[in-house]
Amino acid sequence: MQFSRYNIFSKIRDSENYFIVNLLSGNADILDKADALKIEAIRNGESFQEDGFYNELIEKGYITEESREKKEYRKKYLDFIDSREKDEIQIFFVPNYTCNFACSYCYQDQYVNQPGELKTGVIDAFFSYLQEKFAGRKKYITIFGGEPLLNSPKQKQIISYIIDKATLAGLELCFVTNGYYLEEYMPVLLKGKIREIQVTLDGTEKVHDSRRFLKGGGKTFEKISKGIDLCLQNKINVNLRMVIDRDNIDNLPELADYAIKRGWTISDYFKTQIGRNYELHHCQSAPGRLFDRLSLYESIYELVKRHPHITKFYKPAYSISKYLWENGELPDPLFDSCPACKTEWAFDYTGNIYSCTATVGKKEESLGTFFPDIKLKEEIIEQWESRDVTSIPGCSDCSVQLACGGGCGSLAKNNTGSICSADCRPVKELMELGFNAWFENYNS
Repeated sequence: MQFSRYNIFSKIRDSENYFIVNLLSGNADILDKADALKIEAIRNGESFQEDGFYNELIEKGYITEESREKKEYRKKYLDFIDSREKDEIQIFFVPNYTCNFACSYCYQDQYVNQPGELKTGVIDAFFSYLQEKFAGRKKYITIFGGEPLLNSPKQKQIISYIIDKATLAGLELCFVTNGYYLEEYMPVLLKGKIREIQVTLDGTEKVHDSRRFLKGGGKTFEKISKGIDLCLQNKINVNLRMVIDRDNIDNLPELADYAIKRGWTISDYFKTQIGRNYELHHCQSAPGRLFDRLSLYESIYELVKRHPHITKFYKPAYSISKYLWENGELPDPLFDSCPACKTEWAFDYTGNIYSCTATVGKKEESLGTFFPDIKLKEEIIEQWESRDVTSIPGCSDCSVQLACGGGCGSLAKNNTGSICSADCRPVKELMELGFNAWFENYNS
């Protein structure tokens, strides 16, 4: 018998208690210091006399036989692959890379936009490709950019045509937009099956307008807020995103308060997410402003302790901690957290196909074309398809692999040059925060 290689065991932040989690066996426990010392002794191979406690650890899979654990791992892995084959596919389509904003941190600002504009023939080819390549799979389309909802007659005609084609195909649509022209597009959007509109506010008015402004200058906050109001009034789901770095993190409590007072947070059609401003394809002008993943959530953790109303606006997950609190059980083991070429694909108006939103628009990252002809780079696609914790050398001996899933393939490739390399996530450290936040603080 041995201490399971998939145990995640650590001390809860700002607490005398500890936690142990095993996603393979599906068990999690909070331990006092005395029991934690017993587990530490077992992990170090010391002899142990307390049979009842030891047997409970065996029953929960924290102590196991190596052969049995390997068999269970293989079973859960095959279950994961089978389940993913049935998962819904998110298909991104970029009608243009142009934008009416000049955001201070835009990662697409150095893209070389391809000449030309989107033609209906490209849209027709896109929908034909979906019908052929993803037949029988659940799917939906997310319109991405650039800014897809530009306020011109031509762009409205294009978006209307896409909506009509999606409706005919029985597909729901999402839009990722800066939100500036939501009011102007409302009659167009209401014609389709709109699953969600993702909009970004980076803080309250002064902070947001200093980061997300019109090209040539011009405020955007109030017009976006009115667009969000209009979406909620029309029962269109809004996913409000705040992109955070060190310049605006301290404005999170004020944005939360603004959303609460505006009545957004009590709407059934409103949710939020936090986006981390990070270096994706080229160096930021001021990289010192960026958080890494852990430092971001450490800052949020401290902010929520001082401003608990933030959780009415945004509930930080801290890896799997929030899921465990809300559901009373662990999620299934995560053998792969990168959806690229599995449950996510991206296409653009030039006829190119990409793995995901992190690669779309980078011509050198193209996986082939759907227009004017279908041509695929099968070897590269196979690399993306095969990427999971079983194919990433750095994941093989990692105790947190089934919570991390190997991270983002695009970031891993940027950092190492290899798709099948790890983009490590600070899972244990996030759970140290999360067990305090969800089990000892937010809900005490």
